Formats: sequence, C-alpha cells, structure tokens
Amino acid sequence: MRTWFITGISTGFGRVMAEKLLAAGDRVAGTLRDLSAADDLKAQFGDRLWLASLDLTHTDAIRPTVDAAWAAMDRIDVVVSNAGYGLLGAAEEVTDAQVRHQIDTNLLGSIQLVRAALPHMRAQGGGRILQISSLGGQVAIPGSSLYHATKWGIEGFMETVAQEVAVFGIGCTIVEPGSASTGFRNRSAIVGPRIPAYDISPSRRINHIVDDKSILSPGDQGKMVDAMIASVDQDPAPLRLALGSDSYSHITKALTARLAQLDAQRELACSTDCADQGNSPRWFQSDEG
Repeated sequence: MRTWFITGISTGFGRVMAEKLLAAGDRVAGTLRDLSAADDLKAQFGDRLWLASLDLTHTDAIRPTVDAAWAAMDRIDVVVSNAGYGLLGAAEEVTDAQVRHQIDTNLLGSIQLVRAALPHMRAQGGGRILQISSLGGQVAIPGSSLYHATKWGIEGFMETVAQEVAVFGIGCTIVEPGSASTGFRNRSAIVGPRIPAYDISPSRRINHIVDDKSILSPGDQGKMVDAMIASVDQDPAPLRLALGSDSYSHITKALTARLAQLDAQRELACSTDCADQGNSPRWFQSDEG
C-alpha cells in the first residue's frame, strides 16, 4: 500500500487517479479548491482519503498544506503535481491578469509544491514525484504561448531537481500526455480576448479546437493514468513519460527539427570559444563528461 499526495483531484487526471488508487487500497491526500467536489469519494473511502482546500495561486498556503498532509498521513510515497489549466490565445491577446494567473498556477504553484515536499522526502529516505506536464512542454503550438511558457519552465525545473535529489533516493518523472478527454478543452481552458487582426494568424487554430466540441481527443484518460501509476514501480524513475500517439509524434517531430537546427550550427558555435584555453576546467561538467 502506498500513500499519494495529488493536487487537483476534482476533475481530469487527478480525479481518475484518486479513484483508481483508492479502489486499489492505497491512501490519498488530495487537494482541490472546492472540497464538496470530493464528497462522494470521502463517503466511499473514509479515512483513506485526506482532503484539503488549496488554490495553487495562493503560494503561501502550499507549504502548510503539504506539512499538514504529511502530519496526517505520517508518510507520503508519491507526490503528484497535477493541478493546472491552459490559457489559450496569441501572446498579444491575453490580458496581464490572465498571464499572471497562468504563471502563478502552472509554474510557481508547481515549483512551490515540489519545494515543500522535498524536506519530507529527504527525511523519510526517498519518494517519487510525478509532475504532470504535457506534449506542450516540448512542442510549441501557436496560440498557446503562455501555456507553453509554464510547461517548458516546469520541465526545466523538474529535470534539474531530478539531478539534485537522486542522491536522496527521490525519483522525478515529467509526464507528457497528449490530448485526452480530461475536460481541458471543454471546461478548464481559458481563452483570451480575440483581436480581429489575429484571424489570419495560425494562433487562431487553437481557438477553433476549443470552439468545436465535436473534435475528439485520441488519448484514453484511464489508460494514461494507469501508465502514470505503473511508472512509480520503475527503478530508476523514468525522467519523462510521453503518453498518447499525438504526444509521441509531435515531440518526435519537434526534437528532430531542433537537433537538425543545432547540428547545422556546430561550426559556428565552436568558433565562438575563447582561444588558448588548453585543459582548463570547464564552468560546467556533466557526469557524462
């Protein structure tokens, strides 16, 4: 039996994961903004479900909530940073308040959640962190610039943290789902005000995807959650977990193009080094050399 801490269990991946884990006999400490959204789970699973109200934009409440969860559950094996949403629209279209809220929720909130959990995981000798990102953490789609800013940002943060905390027995996995029937498009996505000039921009395509409810998502939400749960048994923890055929194909295309562009600049990049450095130590040296 494991104990899990999951943010955003009212809907989507968080809700499905909580249901599956509780049904399997595990314990869950879950957060959500409206506690009543989990009344049915609480009635069914009782003390195996600990609940707290948490809005990730209230960053000063994150650490006390994490501390309270650890105190109540004694040990938490897996932290799932799941809560988040998408802000859609061209960079010029979205409002300043929308920009701030997107970054506060998806990026700063996720960062502070992980920072709050790490002292507990070190003290107990290990654990696992699952950071829910998306294919949007590796791919750039016009009309999603602020969403990508948060997902690319949290992926850089988590990839670094993974290297910092592996010595403590803490594993980190960045989950990159493609489109699934989570309610992201039909409920939680926020669209900025539309500027008519952008009707000719490729950024408008993302608006059409949200507007047209008949467009189906290829990913199976339940299968994706099963894969996330199963990844916790892998040792070492997979750094990334791409889920969905669209995630795999879009990320492959993006990384292949990026690598080709980088390779074409090799001669230029090397030509800008200082001369006569000899065997002097480099400012950064990875474990691989």
